[in-house]
Amino acid sequence: MMNFSALIRDMDSRIRGNVNIKSDNNELRKFGLTIGAVLLLISAAMFYYSNELKFQFGIAGLVLIISAYVFPKILLPFQKVWMGLALVLGFVMSRLILSLLFYLVITPIGLIAKLAKKDFLDLSINKTKKSYWNYREKKDYQKIDSERQF
Repeated sequence: MMNFSALIRDMDSRIRGNVNIKSDNNELRKFGLTIGAVLLLISAAMFYYSNELKFQFGIAGLVLIISAYVFPKILLPFQKVWMGLALVLGFVMSRLILSLLFYLVITPIGLIAKLAKKDFLDLSINKTKKSYWNYREKKDYQKIDSERQF
């Protein structure tokens, strides 16, 4: 079993090796406007359902939108934290989704094929066979056969 600190080091090295997060004024402005707009939408939904946190979300959204236009550099630490969380979430979720896909789709297909004694790759060894080459039927070559192969 892999220990937890080794997993964290592996995740950290993979994330740092593939990351190029832009943090210029334009990107910070986009970040502030996007998160601010989402917070305003959440506030509007809470207002509709009469939740008591509606004003806090609305104020936070307005502060982010105003700071995105006036002082975009003030959003830099928030963007770094947000993108770090997004990278960790992406690292974990991609492995989780691929693991679920493997165990819930690929493994049952393999088990059913094994129960049906189906060999998709024809990997069986036949000592009486002269060659494992699969011959194809003879066909007159046409120029169209070489065009648009994929």
